[in-house]
Amino acid sequence: MIVASAHNAKIKLVKRLRGKRGREQAARFVIDYERDFRRALRCGYVPEFLLHCPDVAELDLPADVEAHAVTPQLMSRISYRENPSGLIAVMHSQPARGAAELARASIERALALVDLRVPGNIGALLRTADAAGMDAVVLVDSALDLYNPNVIRSSTGACFLDSIYQTDSDEALAALRGKGFQIICADVDGGASVFETDLRGKIAIVVGAEDRGLSQYWLDRADRRVKIPMGGRLSDSLNVSVSGAVIMYELYRQGHTG
Repeated sequence: MIVASAHNAKIKLVKRLRGKRGREQAARFVIDYERDFRRALRCGYVPEFLLHCPDVAELDLPADVEAHAVTPQLMSRISYRENPSGLIAVMHSQPARGAAELARASIERALALVDLRVPGNIGALLRTADAAGMDAVVLVDSALDLYNPNVIRSSTGACFLDSIYQTDSDEALAALRGKGFQIICADVDGGASVFETDLRGKIAIVVGAEDRGLSQYWLDRADRRVKIPMGGRLSDSLNVSVSGAVIMYELYRQGHTG
């Protein structure tokens, strides 16, 4: 039987899960792409059910997961992507890891994202942090959740890793200080070039909001402030996801040379 009605209970649930409040109330979220679904499974996430459209794509669905076929028209209406992949998975959320879990974690390289408000930037930084070998990412003072569809999409599934923590500034700083980290703050207005800064040892890179940068709270508590040199005629800064990537890969480079 193919589901064709927008009034179906499962279709209504998918629509509710598009909003943060709906995700929090139901302790569930939605994945719209098979690659991200497979990566969520690898990270221990459990699906509740799948919706798929055979007319859009032939998928190799897990045999032990409840699955329902839907019409192409309905798939287009409920998919977050402009070009639906043919799969929508409703997944059970996992409890957020906080400051207590961060304090117990065995880590050497951390990235702290302070008050970031653009889901795509958070997702891109999660993806890059995994690629650059960072041991932890800490979402600090964030109003966004990891299951925001733009976070999932731009992270290519890195948001499902067990190395992501969520806490506030005081607790994040206390946990990192307690573990002996050097706090390296990105500061476009001052500090030494990141390429001339020693980033060996236990390092926590801290980057701030897209439009304002880091708050004075973090700048005042930094062990060092670093900036990325600018050689252009007009541009005096980079997008936070690009800045974070440059600094993380300088950290990576220093740890893999010499």
